[in-house]
Amino acid sequence: MDPALNPFKPGSGLRPPALEGRTRQRQEFDLLVARSKNRNYDRGMILSGLRGVGKTTLLNNLSEHAERQGWLTIGLEARPNESGVSAVRAKLGAELAAGLRRFSRKHQMQKALDHLISLARGFTLGVGLGPAKVELSLDRGAASGDIDIDLEELVEAISAAMKKKGTAFGLFIDEMQDLDSDLLGALLSVQHRASQREWPFFVIGAGLPNLPSVLADNRSYAERQFAYSTIGPLTPADAAEALEIPVNQHGGSFTPDALALLVEASGGYPYFLQEYGKAVWNVAATAVFDEDDAHLAVEEGRRALDEGFFPSRWNRPSDRERRYMRAIALAADDAPRSGVVAAAMGVTTTGVSDVRDSLIRKGLIWSPEHGRIAFTVPGMSDFIRRQPTD
Repeated sequence: MDPALNPFKPGSGLRPPALEGRTRQRQEFDLLVARSKNRNYDRGMILSGLRGVGKTTLLNNLSEHAERQGWLTIGLEARPNESGVSAVRAKLGAELAAGLRRFSRKHQMQKALDHLISLARGFTLGVGLGPAKVELSLDRGAASGDIDIDLEELVEAISAAMKKKGTAFGLFIDEMQDLDSDLLGALLSVQHRASQREWPFFVIGAGLPNLPSVLADNRSYAERQFAYSTIGPLTPADAAEALEIPVNQHGGSFTPDALALLVEASGGYPYFLQEYGKAVWNVAATAVFDEDDAHLAVEEGRRALDEGFFPSRWNRPSDRERRYMRAIALAADDAPRSGVVAAAMGVTTTGVSDVRDSLIRKGLIWSPEHGRIAFTVPGMSDFIRRQPTD
């Protein structure tokens, strides 16, 4: 098959040729948008799951749908560590101003929104972890310097304009678990107040499996203010369609055995499906992809994953952290107990608690239940077992 026509695109957030298996989440969001048009405002949404399940792609899809329906949409990607925190805080005001400019041009509301654009441009949450600052004032007076109050007043002003238009304001946040605690708390407070006062403002977030607990730890009411959805691997039927549909559209096809082999190798993870789909397209000599093609594609796809997807998660940790990760990989359980992992390293649980906490902060592992630990990246254990020991 012609590589130039290859429809598969492995990559973070890249739109797949066929977005399968996310019908429920898309329908729930469609309902949220439809209800907002009638000024019947529902809760925001939180999508959580492992790496590679397509959360970013789905979040982008929902944002695009909202924009097509007339929403003001703003996108942010949170980042860990202090430099990332500073970048996200600096970007928020700039993205608000840019989003309002796009919205005003599209809906011919330049005069009505000019003051909000100026306000958003002057709004910043500081370059470090300090309080919010608003250089311009709202009609009711100067900004307070308190992050919760100032962000609330800005969102209220924007929401009032959206309500007059009969639309809504959506803030779409990827990697939401990495937001700094102060900004996260302010956003949760604003979303809470928006629900109470019926403002058309919605936080739509995506992140790792620990995101719901991160939100609840920050604000106890967070567990009630969102519609939560766990994004997992695709069913075998949906995974098969994710491979078949784009191939059929280009005149190709799979033999049943070839398709089954690729679906099984992928584990239903969308990122892996894209990698194996790309590989089988490139190795196949004819338009009918057979079992031999599939075997070659699995080898080629795994090689690509080992060279691109996994290494950044393996090379970034310290030597001690990699020892902890290897102990997880060698355990006879996908989510071993922390004590078992520590014992494999020859230390006590408390002796490696700092390593465990560091890896959680880096988003490499998470705790699916109390006392257990697991990788946030599917297939990480297999990758680590393929790596030479130090």
